[in-house]
Amino acid sequence: MGKYLYLEGACGISGDMTVASLLDLGADRAKLDAVLKSLNLDGFDYHISQKSSYSISGCDFDVHLHHPEHSYEETYLSHEHKHSQEHSHEHHHEHRHLEDVYAIIDRGKMSDKARALAKKIFLIVAEAESKAHGCPLEQVHFHEVGAIDSIVDIISAAVLFDDLNIDNCIVTGFAEGSGTIVCQHGTLPVPAPAVLNIAEKYGIPLRPSPVKGERVTPTGLAFAAAVRTTDKLPEEYKILKSGIGLGKRDFGQASFLRSLIIEDTAKPEQMLVVECNIDDSTGEEFGLVQEKLFAAGAHDVHFIPCFMKKNRPAYLLRLITTEAKRPQMEDIIFRTTTTIGIRHYKAAFTCMEREIQTITLPYGKVLVKKCRLGDIIRYNPEYESVKALAETANLPFRKVFDDARYTAEKENNA
Repeated sequence: MGKYLYLEGACGISGDMTVASLLDLGADRAKLDAVLKSLNLDGFDYHISQKSSYSISGCDFDVHLHHPEHSYEETYLSHEHKHSQEHSHEHHHEHRHLEDVYAIIDRGKMSDKARALAKKIFLIVAEAESKAHGCPLEQVHFHEVGAIDSIVDIISAAVLFDDLNIDNCIVTGFAEGSGTIVCQHGTLPVPAPAVLNIAEKYGIPLRPSPVKGERVTPTGLAFAAAVRTTDKLPEEYKILKSGIGLGKRDFGQASFLRSLIIEDTAKPEQMLVVECNIDDSTGEEFGLVQEKLFAAGAHDVHFIPCFMKKNRPAYLLRLITTEAKRPQMEDIIFRTTTTIGIRHYKAAFTCMEREIQTITLPYGKVLVKKCRLGDIIRYNPEYESVKALAETANLPFRKVFDDARYTAEKENNA
């Protein structure tokens, strides 16, 4: 059984909603306070309280600016933004490069894991902003992601996620609003450019809803993209704890992010090892039975040289399958080989979680399997995908394989 953080996306996601939901889930408020004080970042304070949104009770995380800057989210949101009333006077713009934001994160007293996550989230937002404006990453002025409230939201989310000490996170997608939004760049359709870029790059589904306005913000979606390890819920799970983080915008209905700590309770299908000794089948028959067993859904099929009675040289045919498919597998073996007896027994397996990612190389796209168990992570390019790209690009198989693995490691560890 595995334990997961599940970000339920029925009402969208934003930076402050994320922080509030993690606090409501039980993440350490005192630890967060100590980290934010260690940033030595003037010009803000924050409040944590219990409120309600259309009768749904939850946690509210509210950052107040002494000298308001435009936050990243305000840049793309309409005048209904959470700080809209505070911005009725002239705004002070503080432009920061990504390296300036990194310097703020580096001086904070937090764990290495939280620090790396905060930087990863900012990089995701920065790359989306760079693409939206058509500027190289190093040339983008981040008055948006450099705003104090965005810095506080992202660092807070990273610190609280780290405090929960849950490595795996499920993100199935988020409900987005509809219509248009008014921002510095004029009237734009929903989703806003940065949200669209993040959703596209990281393959996070957005589900349209009739609600007018933007329900998914760049900082919230960037957090989801940074921590997601899978996009599928277990077939059966137990809810260990839940937290609700309230949004600030009034959509005419409840607005909140619900974060759940769940435990996978689905019983895995019983796996069996099925095997037999064969000493009088031809090599062609061995090849045929392997082909038929794989086509029927065997998890693995292999042959092992062995010696039978009277020292007769033979092969041990062994396959891994499920109890449900065992009769079909045995029928194939009896029909295709000369064996007159098959044995089977139950087997327990420990498997790494697997997620297929699409990696873009300079000469094409390739599929890479990301395998994870705790802090052990491996990236295995898929053979058929590598083979196809190598043939299309007229490149050696090994070059495509190595490039795919290197790029996958680089993108996931950024």
